[in-house]
Amino acid sequence: MKALHILAALLAASVLANITLVAFVLPARQGIISELVDKTNTLGMENMQLQKQLDEQNLTLQNFASQLSFYRTSPLEPGNGNQTAAVLISGYASLQAPAVSQQIVQDTTNGFVTRRLVQNGSMMNISVEVRPGQGRILVQTTPLMGIVFQDAANTAVHVARNWTGMSLAGSDVIFSIEAEHQISAVDGPSAGALMTLVAISALENRPVDPSITLTGTIDKEGHVGAISGVTEKATAAKESGKTTFLLPRENSEFVQYTRKTTSYGGFVLVERVPERISSQDYIEKNIGIRVVIVDTIGDVLAAGQKKDLM
Repeated sequence: MKALHILAALLAASVLANITLVAFVLPARQGIISELVDKTNTLGMENMQLQKQLDEQNLTLQNFASQLSFYRTSPLEPGNGNQTAAVLISGYASLQAPAVSQQIVQDTTNGFVTRRLVQNGSMMNISVEVRPGQGRILVQTTPLMGIVFQDAANTAVHVARNWTGMSLAGSDVIFSIEAEHQISAVDGPSAGALMTLVAISALENRPVDPSITLTGTIDKEGHVGAISGVTEKATAAKESGKTTFLLPRENSEFVQYTRKTTSYGGFVLVERVPERISSQDYIEKNIGIRVVIVDTIGDVLAAGQKKDLM
């Protein structure tokens, strides 16, 4: 009889221990596991962002090297043989350009130290003046941003010369870039397509449509290439009053991460699943600015210059 009482007491203690385990220990561990999964996913995303930033920085350095090599071996003017004397050309054009400021922020939570990339969209004003000079391509930035825009300016002028067929041997092309905050070097090449638009508009004395803006790199063949910070730049464009946002075709899709939860025996695992979505659809629906996809500088000019009055 005494043995039965002992066995009953042991069973009761076992039941109580299981209840305690289910009620307190498992949820606590579940919370810890979920937090660890969240942190792992967050670190993975931050690593992807940092790797992308590194790739873009490497691309910028490659652009510097290729542009330096290109302009060391190329004549100042297009090789069409039709220009025999310098022609004095003057002109001016300007347009606001979207940009992204970037900052690495360090967070400490429950002993875990993480670093995350914070991106904020902003607008900068890019203007170009063509005036009699010595065939120079000059860039001035406010605040001082080093040489991050020089390679884009060189390529922009090269494309503008080829597009218009004009000699600039007797003219200086001066780009002025004004921003509230210092712009990342990554956004130097990203302004290339817009710099080409204002350069051609200045040479042709055709006004730029102030309701539009664009982002995209430019190569010497006039192809508009991919950039980073698509949604941040679209948001900045919308908030500045722009109604049309020109976007490179290479950025026509982007990856969005959605939160997914899965239960395994009382444990809830949280993960972020990547999904490719249309940039145009997302921006027009969630940000509220019209998007035009462009491939070449011809597409940019068709959308970005004011139409001639009939």
